[in-house]
Amino acid sequence: MTAMAGLHVVITGGTGSFGRAFVSHLLGSGAPPRQVTVVSRDEQKQHEMAMEISPSKFPVRYQLGDVRDAARMLELTQGADVIVHAASMKHVPAAENNPMECVKTNILGSHNVASAALMNRVPRVVALSTDKAAMPSAFYGASKLMLERLFLHADLSGETRFSVVRYANVFGTRGSVVPLFLKLRESGELPITDPHATRFSITLKESVALVMYAYEHGWGGEIVVPVAPSYRITDVARAIAPGARHRIIGLRPGEKTHELLVSQWEAPQTVRRDGHLVICPVAGRYDLQQYVAGTGAQRIPDAGEYSSESNERWLGVEDIRALLHESGLPQ
Repeated sequence: MTAMAGLHVVITGGTGSFGRAFVSHLLGSGAPPRQVTVVSRDEQKQHEMAMEISPSKFPVRYQLGDVRDAARMLELTQGADVIVHAASMKHVPAAENNPMECVKTNILGSHNVASAALMNRVPRVVALSTDKAAMPSAFYGASKLMLERLFLHADLSGETRFSVVRYANVFGTRGSVVPLFLKLRESGELPITDPHATRFSITLKESVALVMYAYEHGWGGEIVVPVAPSYRITDVARAIAPGARHRIIGLRPGEKTHELLVSQWEAPQTVRRDGHLVICPVAGRYDLQQYVAGTGAQRIPDAGEYSSESNERWLGVEDIRALLHESGLPQ
Protein backbone atom coordinates (compact mmCIF):
# COMPACT_ATOMS: atom_id res chain seq x y z
CA MET A 1 0.00 0.00 0.00
CA THR A 2 1.34 3.42 -0.93
CA ALA A 3 1.35 6.25 1.56
CA MET A 4 -1.07 8.15 -0.70
CA ALA A 5 -3.67 5.39 -0.97
CA GLY A 6 -7.20 6.80 -1.01
CA LEU A 7 -6.08 10.42 -1.20
CA HIS A 8 -6.59 13.18 -3.76
CA VAL A 9 -3.15 14.05 -5.16
CA VAL A 10 -2.54 17.12 -7.32
CA ILE A 11 0.70 17.35 -9.30
CA THR A 12 1.69 20.53 -11.11
CA GLY A 13 3.86 20.10 -14.17
CA GLY A 14 2.45 16.60 -14.23
CA THR A 15 3.18 15.85 -17.90
CA GLY A 16 6.95 16.23 -17.55
CA SER A 17 9.39 13.34 -17.12
CA PHE A 18 9.05 13.30 -13.35
CA GLY A 19 5.28 13.77 -13.41
CA ARG A 20 4.70 10.83 -15.73
CA ALA A 21 6.93 8.58 -13.63
CA PHE A 22 5.30 9.74 -10.40
CA VAL A 23 1.75 9.22 -11.65
CA SER A 24 2.67 5.79 -13.04
CA HIS A 25 4.13 4.87 -9.64
CA LEU A 26 0.99 5.95 -7.78
CA LEU A 27 -1.48 4.30 -10.14
CA GLY A 28 0.59 1.15 -10.52
CA SER A 29 0.41 0.36 -6.83
CA GLY A 30 -2.04 -2.07 -5.31
CA ALA A 31 -3.73 0.75 -3.41
CA PRO A 32 -3.76 3.86 -5.60
CA PRO A 33 -4.92 7.35 -4.63
CA ARG A 34 -8.62 8.14 -4.82
CA GLN A 35 -7.84 10.68 -7.52
CA VAL A 36 -4.76 12.08 -9.24
CA THR A 37 -5.13 15.49 -10.85
CA VAL A 38 -2.45 16.18 -13.47
CA VAL A 39 -2.03 19.92 -14.00
CA SER A 40 -0.01 21.38 -16.88
CA ARG A 41 -0.35 24.01 -19.57
CA ASP A 42 0.53 21.77 -22.55
CA GLU A 43 -2.60 20.20 -24.04
CA GLN A 44 -0.62 18.03 -26.47
CA LYS A 45 1.43 16.47 -23.68
CA GLN A 46 -1.76 15.87 -21.73
CA HIS A 47 -3.29 14.14 -24.76
CA GLU A 48 -0.21 11.94 -25.19
CA MET A 49 -0.12 11.05 -21.49
CA ALA A 50 -3.85 10.28 -21.49
CA MET A 51 -3.29 7.80 -24.32
CA GLU A 52 -0.96 5.87 -22.00
CA ILE A 53 -2.69 6.52 -18.67
CA SER A 54 -6.36 6.73 -19.58
CA PRO A 55 -8.95 8.45 -17.35
CA SER A 56 -11.34 5.66 -18.34
CA LYS A 57 -9.07 3.05 -16.72
CA PHE A 58 -7.46 4.96 -13.87
CA PRO A 59 -8.61 7.56 -11.31
CA VAL A 60 -6.70 10.33 -13.09
CA ARG A 61 -7.95 13.70 -14.27
CA TYR A 62 -6.11 15.98 -16.71
CA GLN A 63 -6.57 19.70 -16.14
CA LEU A 64 -5.09 22.57 -18.11
CA GLY A 65 -3.67 25.21 -15.82
CA ASP A 66 -0.68 27.48 -15.44
CA VAL A 67 0.91 28.02 -12.04
CA ARG A 68 1.13 31.72 -13.00
CA ASP A 69 -2.67 31.84 -12.69
CA ALA A 70 -3.41 32.17 -8.97
CA ALA A 71 -7.18 31.76 -9.35
CA ARG A 72 -6.78 28.58 -11.38
CA MET A 73 -4.39 27.09 -8.82
CA LEU A 74 -6.88 27.86 -6.05
CA GLU A 75 -9.62 26.16 -8.06
CA LEU A 76 -7.63 23.03 -8.98
CA THR A 77 -6.32 22.36 -5.46
CA GLN A 78 -9.71 22.44 -3.74
CA GLY A 79 -10.22 19.20 -1.85
CA ALA A 80 -6.64 18.04 -2.38
CA ASP A 81 -4.87 16.02 0.30
CA VAL A 82 -1.41 16.33 -1.26
CA ILE A 83 0.19 18.71 -3.75
CA VAL A 84 3.41 17.78 -5.51
CA HIS A 85 4.78 20.92 -7.14
CA ALA A 86 6.90 19.91 -10.14
CA ALA A 87 6.01 22.71 -12.57
CA SER A 88 9.08 24.72 -13.49
CA MET A 89 10.99 26.54 -16.17
CA LYS A 90 14.09 24.34 -16.15
CA HIS A 91 16.59 25.24 -18.87
CA VAL A 92 19.51 27.37 -17.71
CA PRO A 93 20.09 29.28 -21.01
CA ALA A 94 16.36 29.96 -21.45
CA ALA A 95 16.16 31.38 -17.93
CA GLU A 96 19.24 33.56 -18.51
CA ASN A 97 17.77 34.96 -21.72
CA ASN A 98 14.22 35.34 -20.39
CA PRO A 99 14.64 36.19 -16.71
CA MET A 100 11.18 37.64 -16.11
CA GLU A 101 9.53 34.58 -17.64
CA CYS A 102 11.52 32.50 -15.18
CA VAL A 103 10.39 34.75 -12.32
CA LYS A 104 6.74 34.40 -13.35
CA THR A 105 6.86 30.60 -13.38
CA ASN A 106 9.43 29.57 -10.78
CA ILE A 107 8.90 32.30 -8.19
CA LEU A 108 5.46 33.85 -8.64
CA GLY A 109 3.99 30.53 -9.80
CA SER A 110 5.39 28.76 -6.75
CA HIS A 111 3.93 31.49 -4.54
CA ASN A 112 0.54 30.89 -6.16
CA VAL A 113 0.73 27.16 -5.45
CA ALA A 114 1.79 27.73 -1.83
CA SER A 115 -0.96 30.29 -1.30
CA ALA A 116 -3.58 27.99 -2.82
CA ALA A 117 -2.44 25.18 -0.52
CA LEU A 118 -2.77 27.41 2.54
CA MET A 119 -6.15 28.82 1.54
CA ASN A 120 -7.54 25.35 0.74
CA ARG A 121 -5.92 23.86 3.87
CA VAL A 122 -4.19 21.12 1.91
CA PRO A 123 -2.44 18.96 4.56
CA ARG A 124 0.84 18.20 2.72
CA VAL A 125 2.89 19.82 -0.04
CA VAL A 126 6.19 18.61 -1.52
CA ALA A 127 8.07 20.85 -3.96
CA LEU A 128 10.86 19.87 -6.35
CA SER A 129 14.04 21.95 -6.32
CA THR A 130 17.48 21.56 -7.88
CA ASP A 131 21.16 21.39 -6.98
CA LYS A 132 21.50 24.73 -8.77
CA ALA A 133 19.66 26.38 -5.85
CA ALA A 134 22.67 25.74 -3.60
CA MET A 135 24.84 28.87 -3.91
CA PRO A 136 23.30 29.70 -7.32
CA SER A 137 25.44 31.02 -10.16
CA ALA A 138 22.63 31.39 -12.70
CA PHE A 139 19.17 32.95 -12.84
CA TYR A 140 17.53 29.53 -12.91
CA GLY A 141 19.26 28.44 -9.71
CA ALA A 142 18.41 31.73 -8.03
CA SER A 143 14.74 31.29 -8.95
CA LYS A 144 14.67 27.80 -7.44
CA LEU A 145 16.34 29.12 -4.29
CA MET A 146 13.43 31.55 -4.04
CA LEU A 147 11.02 28.62 -4.52
CA GLU A 148 12.66 26.87 -1.58
CA ARG A 149 12.50 29.94 0.63
CA LEU A 150 8.86 30.60 -0.28
CA PHE A 151 7.77 27.06 0.56
CA LEU A 152 9.78 26.85 3.77
CA HIS A 153 8.37 30.21 4.87
CA ALA A 154 4.85 29.01 4.02
CA ASP A 155 5.42 26.13 6.43
CA LEU A 156 5.29 28.69 9.24
CA SER A 157 2.03 30.18 8.02
CA GLY A 158 -0.67 27.62 8.74
CA GLU A 159 -1.62 24.00 9.18
CA THR A 160 -0.20 22.89 5.82
CA ARG A 161 3.18 21.14 6.01
CA PHE A 162 5.60 22.09 3.23
CA SER A 163 8.69 20.04 2.40
CA VAL A 164 11.23 20.42 -0.41
CA VAL A 165 13.36 17.85 -2.22
CA ARG A 166 16.56 19.01 -3.91
CA TYR A 167 18.34 16.87 -6.49
CA ALA A 168 20.35 17.11 -9.70
CA ASN A 169 19.29 16.52 -13.32
CA VAL A 170 17.75 13.08 -13.71
CA PHE A 171 19.99 10.74 -15.70
CA GLY A 172 18.77 10.29 -19.27
CA THR A 173 16.04 12.94 -19.24
CA ARG A 174 15.98 16.02 -21.44
CA GLY A 175 17.75 18.08 -18.79
CA SER A 176 20.80 15.80 -18.80
CA VAL A 177 23.60 15.49 -21.35
CA VAL A 178 22.73 11.87 -22.21
CA PRO A 179 20.11 12.51 -24.96
CA LEU A 180 22.49 14.95 -26.69
CA PHE A 181 25.36 12.45 -26.67
CA LEU A 182 23.08 9.68 -27.97
CA LYS A 183 21.93 11.93 -30.81
CA LEU A 184 25.44 12.94 -31.84
CA ARG A 185 27.43 9.78 -31.25
CA GLU A 186 27.25 8.63 -34.90
CA SER A 187 28.92 11.90 -35.93
CA GLY A 188 32.14 10.82 -34.25
CA GLU A 189 32.38 14.02 -32.20
CA LEU A 190 30.79 15.01 -28.90
CA PRO A 191 30.70 18.54 -27.41
CA ILE A 192 32.13 18.68 -23.87
CA THR A 193 31.61 21.83 -21.84
CA ASP A 194 34.53 21.18 -19.49
CA PRO A 195 36.71 18.04 -19.39
CA HIS A 196 36.81 18.31 -15.59
CA ALA A 197 33.02 18.60 -15.16
CA THR A 198 31.28 16.24 -12.73
CA ARG A 199 27.62 15.61 -11.97
CA PHE A 200 25.50 13.74 -9.44
CA SER A 201 23.56 10.71 -10.66
CA ILE A 202 19.88 10.15 -9.87
CA THR A 203 17.33 8.12 -11.82
CA LEU A 204 13.64 8.84 -12.32
CA LYS A 205 12.79 5.95 -10.02
CA GLU A 206 15.03 7.40 -7.31
CA SER A 207 13.54 10.88 -7.72
CA VAL A 208 10.03 9.46 -7.23
CA ALA A 209 11.21 7.56 -4.14
CA LEU A 210 12.74 10.76 -2.74
CA VAL A 211 9.44 12.65 -3.08
CA MET A 212 7.58 9.78 -1.44
CA TYR A 213 10.09 9.78 1.42
CA ALA A 214 9.67 13.53 1.94
CA TYR A 215 5.89 13.09 1.98
CA GLU A 216 5.92 10.16 4.39
CA HIS A 217 8.64 11.32 6.77
CA GLY A 218 8.86 15.09 6.35
CA TRP A 219 8.23 17.32 9.33
CA GLY A 220 7.74 20.33 7.11
CA GLY A 221 10.22 23.16 6.67
CA GLU A 222 13.10 20.89 5.65
CA ILE A 223 14.98 20.16 2.42
CA VAL A 224 15.59 16.49 1.65
CA VAL A 225 18.68 15.68 -0.42
CA PRO A 226 19.69 12.30 -1.88
CA VAL A 227 23.08 10.73 -1.14
CA ALA A 228 24.04 9.92 -4.72
CA PRO A 229 27.11 8.85 -6.68
CA SER A 230 28.96 11.20 -9.04
CA TYR A 231 30.16 10.72 -12.59
CA ARG A 232 32.49 12.58 -14.93
CA ILE A 233 30.98 14.02 -18.10
CA THR A 234 33.88 12.58 -20.08
CA ASP A 235 33.04 9.10 -18.74
CA VAL A 236 29.45 9.50 -19.95
CA ALA A 237 30.84 10.38 -23.38
CA ARG A 238 33.10 7.30 -23.34
CA ALA A 239 30.24 5.06 -22.25
CA ILE A 240 27.97 6.25 -25.07
CA ALA A 241 30.50 6.78 -27.88
CA PRO A 242 33.85 5.16 -27.00
CA GLY A 243 35.64 6.25 -30.17
CA ALA A 244 34.24 9.76 -30.49
CA ARG A 245 36.44 12.85 -30.37
CA HIS A 246 35.74 15.34 -27.59
CA ARG A 247 35.32 18.96 -28.67
CA ILE A 248 35.65 21.37 -25.73
CA ILE A 249 33.04 24.12 -26.05
CA GLY A 250 33.23 25.79 -22.62
CA LEU A 251 30.66 26.18 -19.89
CA ARG A 252 27.42 27.99 -20.65
CA PRO A 253 26.67 31.24 -18.80
CA GLY A 254 25.93 30.41 -15.16
CA GLU A 255 26.85 26.72 -15.53
CA LYS A 256 29.05 25.17 -12.85
CA THR A 257 31.93 22.75 -13.36
CA HIS A 258 30.75 20.73 -10.37
CA GLU A 259 27.29 20.31 -8.85
CA LEU A 260 26.50 21.28 -5.28
CA LEU A 261 23.66 19.74 -3.27
CA VAL A 262 24.50 21.17 0.15
CA SER A 263 26.42 24.43 0.50
CA GLN A 264 28.96 25.18 3.22
CA TRP A 265 26.42 27.56 4.80
CA GLU A 266 23.78 24.80 4.98
CA ALA A 267 26.15 22.11 6.27
CA PRO A 268 25.79 23.00 9.98
CA GLN A 269 22.01 22.48 9.68
CA THR A 270 22.33 19.19 7.80
CA VAL A 271 21.84 15.71 9.26
CA ARG A 272 21.81 12.19 7.85
CA ARG A 273 18.56 10.25 8.05
CA ASP A 274 17.65 6.93 6.42
CA GLY A 275 20.30 7.27 3.73
CA HIS A 276 19.34 10.87 2.91
CA LEU A 277 20.64 14.27 3.92
CA VAL A 278 18.12 16.60 5.53
CA ILE A 279 18.71 20.35 5.78
CA CYS A 280 16.77 21.55 8.82
CA PRO A 281 15.37 25.09 8.95
CA VAL A 282 17.37 27.78 10.71
CA ALA A 283 14.18 29.44 11.92
CA GLY A 284 11.29 27.01 11.90
CA ARG A 285 8.71 25.29 14.08
CA TYR A 286 11.51 23.09 15.45
CA ASP A 287 15.28 23.31 15.70
CA LEU A 288 18.06 20.91 14.75
CA GLN A 289 18.29 19.39 18.20
CA GLN A 290 14.57 18.66 18.31
CA TYR A 291 14.69 17.08 14.84
CA VAL A 292 17.57 14.79 15.79
CA ALA A 293 15.84 13.77 19.03
CA GLY A 294 12.52 13.14 17.30
CA THR A 295 13.77 11.22 14.26
CA GLY A 296 17.00 9.54 15.30
CA ALA A 297 18.83 11.42 12.56
CA GLN A 298 22.61 11.59 12.88
CA ARG A 299 24.62 14.75 13.21
CA ILE A 300 27.52 15.02 10.75
CA PRO A 301 30.74 16.08 12.55
CA ASP A 302 32.83 18.64 10.66
CA ALA A 303 30.34 18.61 7.79
CA GLY A 304 31.21 20.68 4.76
CA GLU A 305 29.59 21.24 1.41
CA TYR A 306 28.30 18.22 -0.53
CA SER A 307 29.79 18.53 -4.02
CA SER A 308 29.93 16.16 -6.98
CA GLU A 309 33.67 16.86 -7.15
CA SER A 310 34.49 15.67 -3.61
CA ASN A 311 31.98 12.81 -3.49
CA GLU A 312 33.01 9.46 -2.01
CA ARG A 313 31.02 7.37 -4.54
CA TRP A 314 31.71 7.38 -8.29
CA LEU A 315 30.28 5.73 -11.38
CA GLY A 316 32.80 4.50 -13.95
CA VAL A 317 32.25 3.89 -17.66
CA GLU A 318 30.83 0.38 -17.14
CA ASP A 319 28.55 1.61 -14.35
CA ILE A 320 27.20 4.29 -16.67
CA ARG A 321 26.53 1.72 -19.39
CA ALA A 322 24.62 -0.36 -16.86
CA LEU A 323 22.64 2.76 -15.92
CA LEU A 324 21.80 3.36 -19.58
CA HIS A 325 20.45 -0.19 -19.78
CA GLU A 326 18.50 0.24 -16.54
CA SER A 327 16.97 3.47 -17.85
CA GLY A 328 15.92 1.79 -21.12
CA LEU A 329 18.27 3.97 -23.19
CA PRO A 330 20.41 2.84 -26.17
CA GLN A 331 23.91 1.70 -25.29
